Amino acid sequence: MANKNSTYYQLVDTELKQWKHVMRRKPSFFNKTTKKVQKKINQIIPEKVHRAITKAIKEITRAVIFGSGFTTKKRREVPSLEEIESKVKERINFYSSSAAVEGAATGFGGFLLSLADFPLWLTLKMKMLFEIASRYGYDTRDYKERVYILYIFQLTFSSQQHRNMIFEKMENWTITKEKLPDDMNAFDWRTFQLEYRDYIDLAKLLQLIPGVGAIAGALVNHKLTNKLGKTAMNAYRMRHNDFKEIKLISQE
Repeated sequence: MANKNSTYYQLVDTELKQWKHVMRRKPSFFNKTTKKVQKKINQIIPEKVHRAITKAIKEITRAVIFGSGFTTKKRREVPSLEEIESKVKERINFYSSSAAVEGAATGFGGFLLSLADFPLWLTLKMKMLFEIASRYGYDTRDYKERVYILYIFQLTFSSQQHRNMIFEKMENWTITKEKLPDDMNAFDWRTFQLEYRDYIDLAKLLQLIPGVGAIAGALVNHKLTNKLGKTAMNAYRMRHNDFKEIKLISQE
């Protein structure tokens, strides 16, 4: 149980309030303009590239999220939320660094290898989310918890307008999860793909430029993977009423 008077609790509480404010913020003029620019860029990119990326995102995400490849390790009791989050931050740093190495390697290889970056990087990010969920005490074998992971992903890689919609569902998760369909094909994969692609395309296009692709790939992958990890931390903090119900368990 969290000590509400502890320094760490006060820090977490402040961070969570600030994060919620950002998630609820309405789209700015810049957000709207960027979205319009992105649509024009999408019209320039060859359709075969769009199809390849879309298929990779959809199939790999479905395989990872609803497959059995990611398992939860044996867990042990830990004394505090601070210790849980210390381990979570270690894993975020690990995956951010791994993503940077992967982005540099594929960026250095030019256009074809840069296309390979999408499925490789996507898999790294999803595995990180599974580990974070498990460290906060959630059973990722439960398909509803995997849907929550998808929501975290969308919350990070979406326009502000779509982010507002997703955050409302997550903020009211107790109600949202009861309304989830039994058929996972009902999940809105099209919006998931388009929002993800639109969010990262501007940054990832730099990875296709000879000479700077490796540097751009490393920087972008590291920054966005780290952002996803921090979003996940706050998303799981939000699941608990003043952290009273947090399951103080972690992985070996």
